[in-house]
Amino acid sequence: MASSSSKRHFLPGPNTLAIHHGENFASETGAVMPPIFQSSTFAHGNEKGFDYTRSGNPNFKILESVLSSLEDCKHATVFGSGVSAITAVVSSLKKGDLVLCEANLYGCTVRLFEEVFRKFEIKTSWTDFTDPSISKVIANLKPSLIWLESPTNPLLKVIDIKKICDIAKTNEIPVLVDNTFSTALIQKPLDLGATLSLTSTTKYINGHSDALGGVVCTNDQNWFDRMTFAQKALGLQPSPFDCWLITRGVKTLPLRLERQVQNASALADHLANHSSIKSVRYPFRFDHPQQKIALNQMKGGGAIVTARLKGDQKHTYSFCKRLRYFTMAESLGGVESLVSHPATMTHASVPAEIRSNLGIDDSLVRLSIGCEDLDDLKEDLTQALNHYHE
Repeated sequence: MASSSSKRHFLPGPNTLAIHHGENFASETGAVMPPIFQSSTFAHGNEKGFDYTRSGNPNFKILESVLSSLEDCKHATVFGSGVSAITAVVSSLKKGDLVLCEANLYGCTVRLFEEVFRKFEIKTSWTDFTDPSISKVIANLKPSLIWLESPTNPLLKVIDIKKICDIAKTNEIPVLVDNTFSTALIQKPLDLGATLSLTSTTKYINGHSDALGGVVCTNDQNWFDRMTFAQKALGLQPSPFDCWLITRGVKTLPLRLERQVQNASALADHLANHSSIKSVRYPFRFDHPQQKIALNQMKGGGAIVTARLKGDQKHTYSFCKRLRYFTMAESLGGVESLVSHPATMTHASVPAEIRSNLGIDDSLVRLSIGCEDLDDLKEDLTQALNHYHE
């Protein structure tokens, strides 16, 4: 008789889940790696039920399978970009619906709500979800959807996701969490009570800065139906090739992210000790205002470090341009380190007054930490800071 331990089910770890994607739709060839199904249309009546790539493609299904495994959820729907994923969610709302948003969201999310969706009479209200009175705000406004980021971009504010989701559940309000900065390896919003977990797969999931993509994960069948409808009806689908690239990229996500988080934690402390740095923000540092929440909610501090320099835009740009291993560029999450100036880059579309109120000023830089050798990154930051006021 088999022992009880032999019958025990063990959930595979993240490295295994990222590598083994299941169906590759190429069983007749024995291909270990899934091919690219670069076809716009499929013969009627095929066994797998594909008809037109806008409404489904084997490469979509392969990537969705991997991402739902990592998120440990029932459904995942992939899109052509993170912004496409945002569009899919908001397109499912109706005229007059109110979305209650965290005040510090990604600049393009703000632009979509304020300059695009507002035209269709989707209302937005912006608030600080770390405010002690947040339960009253939610109960009074009764929004159709709550929209969070945690950690936020670029200030790395950490929101107590479970607390907000518990409040929302009491009021029967769905909650979306943009999980791009963490991925499911660092935090799982659905396990914390969120209805939707949205990620720009362009970033850490792909990890090589060579493909655009987005995904919405959920355990809610109704929301999944809305996402698949939006993917097809609005033409928000990704390309088969990009899905193939992201599927390949995600296989090394646990390895990459482990190195990036280690580097980021060390560099946050390194920067904080330099005389040209006014302040550093990193979720697991002792001086982060929500460190306790971060330690409870996240498996790591992430790979983004935000720093405020002592100087104006000219000096801050000079610092960014002197860096050798940190390219000054948009985006984040790749194997290579990047530096951005949020006030004139990622959040340039946010009105100056709002940026100022949030604390996104000309001295702020956002560092996306890559997989390079730590000593090289330290030396690079030091040499750029030493010439900061030249």
